[in-house]
Amino acid sequence: MKFSSEDFFKICNGIPFLACLSHKELSEIESVVIVKKFLKNQVILLEEDEPSYFYFIISGKVKVIRYNEAGKELMLAIHKRYDYFGEMAILDGKTAPATIIAMDSCTIGFITRSNFIKLIMSNEKCLQKLIDLLCSRLREAWTMLNVFGFADAGDKVRAALKIFSQKFGTVGKNGTMINIKLTHKDLANFAAVSRETASRIISTMMKNGEIELIDHKYFILKQSFFNKESLL
Repeated sequence: MKFSSEDFFKICNGIPFLACLSHKELSEIESVVIVKKFLKNQVILLEEDEPSYFYFIISGKVKVIRYNEAGKELMLAIHKRYDYFGEMAILDGKTAPATIIAMDSCTIGFITRSNFIKLIMSNEKCLQKLIDLLCSRLREAWTMLNVFGFADAGDKVRAALKIFSQKFGTVGKNGTMINIKLTHKDLANFAAVSRETASRIISTMMKNGEIELIDHKYFILKQSFFNKESLL
């Protein structure tokens, strides 16, 4: 399956270590891209898989998960259109640190490890950007530790909503809207609480006027939400 050069260049503009390359260099990378479609809930990458590819999302969204010792799913992140993943395993040669699953129908682009090393890692312009990216990933990991560090379930859900608003939110007159569909289960898995607990906390926040839920999936965070969040 093919996708347009326009789509590819848009994706590259959002990937720091590709945005620095010339049109000619990007065209060379485009020529080796593999494209594949995935259905909702289909596994794209399994934890402990060998580092064979760098991935970027042409359409759809995916979730990054791990399972705890009890077999409960813990959501670590959500990636949407034009996001990317898999670079850490490519760089250190170790197995994938998490499982990636399609949250809806997705189209994913792949670059093999050998082509990634040949066309990207051998380019000095890319190397500094890759270092910057690793620092950014480390900051994201620290943010997740903050969520897990809360003892109170309400604080965990509140912190999770804040993280989603920072990554996917747009500010409007009614508040900050999180522009991805989030079920109660998604939020529970991200905050490491039960779905029942997440639903109860969401219901309380709605009654308090802190959040609004559109079509049962799109959250709007009101100013009162952020006022209370700042006290944590």
